[in-house]
Amino acid sequence: MKKIGLIGGTGWISTKEYYRLINETINKELGGLNFAECILYSFNYADLDALNKRNDMQGVYRLLVDAAKKVIGAGAECLVLCANTLHYFADELAKNVDVPLIHIATATAEEIKKQKISKVGLLGTKVTMEMGFYRARLERANIEVLIPEPVDREFIHNTIINELLRSIFHEESKGRFLEIIGKLDSEGAGGIILGCTEIPLIIKQGDAAIPLFDTLLIHSRAAADFALGRISQ
Repeated sequence: MKKIGLIGGTGWISTKEYYRLINETINKELGGLNFAECILYSFNYADLDALNKRNDMQGVYRLLVDAAKKVIGAGAECLVLCANTLHYFADELAKNVDVPLIHIATATAEEIKKQKISKVGLLGTKVTMEMGFYRARLERANIEVLIPEPVDREFIHNTIINELLRSIFHEESKGRFLEIIGKLDSEGAGGIILGCTEIPLIIKQGDAAIPLFDTLLIHSRAAADFALGRISQ
């Protein structure tokens, strides 16, 4: 079994879910007392937040490279960035490390294609929704991407930063998320990507009639598949 390198803490609440889901998947496949071999580097999110507020993207990237070197140096045979937004740096990081990077958008696109859906709505941080890095991966798979209107994007981003990352889950916020999902549904989306790994902690498939793509679960399963030798990336 291959060792999984997790870079998390963005935030910790979803990172612990990665650890749980990966181990549960491995154990379901192998049985007995078999669990995943994982090496985890967890950021202090306040360090990243300070850099983000200064719009210092290179500063964030330097922290990410340092974390990647540490987990690879400890024996990791792949990298898993435990946040959709961190994948802004994924292509550049992949060029500068000598282990595969399991890309969350690639894994999500594969799940969408399995359901034969060609148009989806994307929820996440403003960086994930507004920058081209995430949509480009989906569009290369012939998946059209819709994003919420500006006021809804602002709500989603602020709720992630000020509530979900702090393990705060308000019913009013959940209701607003579902309203936004309903709007995207009415605009022709055949499914919705929960493109922040904290969003699946407040929104579940049972809350919506439209298919939801839980990137936390999808990415965790892709990591487990790599560890089991099913994908090479």
